[in-house]
Amino acid sequence: MKNKTFTRRQFMTAISAGAGAILLRNMTGVRSRGTSAPEADPLRTITLGKTGIKTTLLGMGTGFSGYMRSSNITRAGVAESMIRSAYEKGIAYFDCADSYGTHPFMASALKGLPREKYTIGTKMWCTDGGIPEKERPDAHVVIDRFRKELNTDYLDLVQMHCMTTDDWTDQQKRYMDGLENLKAKKIIRAHGVSVHTFEALTLAASSDWVDIIHVRINPYGEAMDRRDPAEIVPVIEKLHKSGKGVIGMKLIGNGAFRNDSEKIDKSLKYVLGLGTVDMIIVGFEKPEQIDNYLIRMKKALG
Repeated sequence: MKNKTFTRRQFMTAISAGAGAILLRNMTGVRSRGTSAPEADPLRTITLGKTGIKTTLLGMGTGFSGYMRSSNITRAGVAESMIRSAYEKGIAYFDCADSYGTHPFMASALKGLPREKYTIGTKMWCTDGGIPEKERPDAHVVIDRFRKELNTDYLDLVQMHCMTTDDWTDQQKRYMDGLENLKAKKIIRAHGVSVHTFEALTLAASSDWVDIIHVRINPYGEAMDRRDPAEIVPVIEKLHKSGKGVIGMKLIGNGAFRNDSEKIDKSLKYVLGLGTVDMIIVGFEKPEQIDNYLIRMKKALG
């Protein structure tokens, strides 16, 4: 990777924010080790549950307002540049999905980079809607397509997208078995779900099949499976204690308080302070948002 050129303003901003390690990481393309306060590093390495998958505490979501193979960053024509920018700033986890349409942009943005330097999580749509086609092929067919779109031999994580029913483990057994077989063949490293109801969430907590789960969590109950976070937190704790990897999403309430600085800071401090969420993802749309969240997270973790 070529060294990145910094303006004096960018340099002084990084230093004033106490982000010297981040600046070094940007310039060299290498994540620093042995910093004085590793627990306060938004880009520190975490492990997702018992999967052995190691990645950064902060990940990039690529599907803000995502549907029918498009999202805000694809519609704005900035998907490739945003993914590359996030990587260069130290982010190693990228959250994709078939319904977001970001696979080809991932492949282009990270082309030529060592595959082990970044983590790909993606999601397959198993129910009606979500993607243009009506057909829902077997898991191996879908994942073969994903690997071609992402130009990779393997996927770190594949989840079933947007489970909502209280019996999804019965309804989706065909895909669960297919993904389990792909994991045994080392085509994928882990499988799991993203959920969008409290019933689906509680079922996931009791399922041995789930390796990694996305949970919607913030202190305001916005865009969550229950309006009262006190109902969600015990379920997240159960997921964590059982060894499942827990990825926090909707920290900004699906964008509801994206312009409310106080709420953003409180949400970051709340979720990161739970001790049961392994990592968080944020749907960045501009490079400066990444810098902003690195500073905010450093403060929340300090």
